[in-house]
Amino acid sequence: MAKQKKENSEVRADGLDERKLKILHAVIRNYLETGEPVGSRTISKYTDLNLSSATIRNEMSDLEELGYIIQPHTSAGRIPTDKAYRLYVDTMMEEKDREINNLKGMLVEAEEKMDMMLKNVAKVLAVNTNYATVVTAPAIHGNKLKFIQISRVDDSQILATIVVEGNMIRNNMISVDEPLTDETMLKLNILLNTHLTGMSLDEINLGMITHLKEQAGIDSKIVGEILDAVAQAIRGEEDLEVYTSGANNILKYPELADNQRAGDLINTFEEKQALARIAADSLEGDAGTGIQIYIGEEAPIEAMKDCSVVTATYELGEGMRGSIAIVGPKRMDYEKVVGTLKTMKVELEDMYKKKSSKKSKKSDQ
Repeated sequence: MAKQKKENSEVRADGLDERKLKILHAVIRNYLETGEPVGSRTISKYTDLNLSSATIRNEMSDLEELGYIIQPHTSAGRIPTDKAYRLYVDTMMEEKDREINNLKGMLVEAEEKMDMMLKNVAKVLAVNTNYATVVTAPAIHGNKLKFIQISRVDDSQILATIVVEGNMIRNNMISVDEPLTDETMLKLNILLNTHLTGMSLDEINLGMITHLKEQAGIDSKIVGEILDAVAQAIRGEEDLEVYTSGANNILKYPELADNQRAGDLINTFEEKQALARIAADSLEGDAGTGIQIYIGEEAPIEAMKDCSVVTATYELGEGMRGSIAIVGPKRMDYEKVVGTLKTMKVELEDMYKKKSSKKSKKSDQ
């Protein structure tokens, strides 16, 4: 009868029938909880499976051949492979949309400054998940120029203040060979704002740049430098502010705690440029507002190839987007991490909306 039941069980494209899938999930859940290889006796205790140890051993052997589990040592139980984690994560993401109320009220009143709020976010996440966290400040994506204001600093320098969507401001000091008159300053301000206000980077083409330089005449070099600053501001190529917390949590997991791995990971958390790659991957493309999970070799940073990295993107309006990442062992509690990130993403966006609404009301009074 058992054989007949198995034959009637639907086999998926990945080679897993319902029984194998349940056993694989049981192996993964046990390993997530204990960090120890999982044997057939442990799985047989799962009452909903109701299978003998011999049957489970046969199924686990099949799972090993399919590449979902491996036996790290002779006579040891099995542990999940990256392929198993990927299947588990994808299934979990499809079936569950975690409640976003777990952490309501965990963030204290948001400080006026964004950096203080994001530092708090990183700390809350590190404490709540017991993993390492990375939070990047919001940057502008797909934005347009609002206006340019150039002003004199002294006889040898002018200041170009560039405002882009989201009211992000970039200041650039530009050297001049000789002092600019008030008339020249006015002319350049009118010229640049008339042609560039409301333009995206794609719309500022070579023809437009050539025309602006011709109009500027002897001041074409200054216009060229201002246009370079505009392009940099629109691309958001400023130094990305990165906040981290809980890096030492990595040392709590034996598989990551040996001197070489731990040292590489801790060093990575001190390198802003390396961590910015996580943000770049998270924010790329239209999928940038969802949850992304990188397991093992999928991780965007070499030092994290033995980890899992779960990222979320928060959006503050007008193209301002930042990212949040949780870094931990491959046996991390994915359900908790995904639920926590979704909650924090919503909390962050809600706080920004409330703050913006208060500022708007004050300005109308």
